[in-house]
Amino acid sequence: VFVNVDYEAYGGDLSELKSAIRAVREANPNAAVVMKDIVVDEIQLGLAKEAGADGILLIAAVLGPALDNFLDQATCMGLETIVECHTSNEVQAALDALAQNIMVTNYDRVKGEYHPDQAYKLAGLFPGGGGPIITLAGGGIETTDQMKKLLAVGYDSVVVGKAVMGSSRALEFIKCARDRTLLPAEFSQWGLEDMEFDPDGNYMEGPKTTVPSAGDEGTFE
Repeated sequence: VFVNVDYEAYGGDLSELKSAIRAVREANPNAAVVMKDIVVDEIQLGLAKEAGADGILLIAAVLGPALDNFLDQATCMGLETIVECHTSNEVQAALDALAQNIMVTNYDRVKGEYHPDQAYKLAGLFPGGGGPIITLAGGGIETTDQMKKLLAVGYDSVVVGKAVMGSSRALEFIKCARDRTLLPAEFSQWGLEDMEFDPDGNYMEGPKTTVPSAGDEGTFE
């Protein structure tokens, strides 16, 4: 569960984070709560820990070469981290820094632009399934077809926000993720994204159409 504490951008604050943590713990003591903020100072790591958060979001485009230090500081505090990336260079920097949880977002925070297929295009940069790195995709995910497309190319999970918050569609998204039987991530760039398989391994026709090419010229460096 992501809780945004960037008051100017989203209206959230630390008091709401603490309230959200209490509510999540009552509903499911095993669910993780991640503080989402524009982290630029180590003190924000301490604030997340003091509030009781399990983890914190670190944005590669914001921290740049300081990413390694923030990852080390968070580990020393006992905080999990999710590193948000948008470009292939940022993904590589996160991998080089030995980040264990990496989220590729469709939003370019530097230019303030939205590229709906960016996470899909960068899926092939990660090691195959079964490894130590947890990969997430996010940014404007509003339909179950978008979710299925991203899961099909190897992402372990998909981050959704406005599409399900306070919406009756929340269960639809959860069921979509749980019921989807996928090929191993090693096959993610084999052009099999339109294929679905039932729990017995039998082929079923997939729902996705107009899937962009992973190697087209729109991939951002």
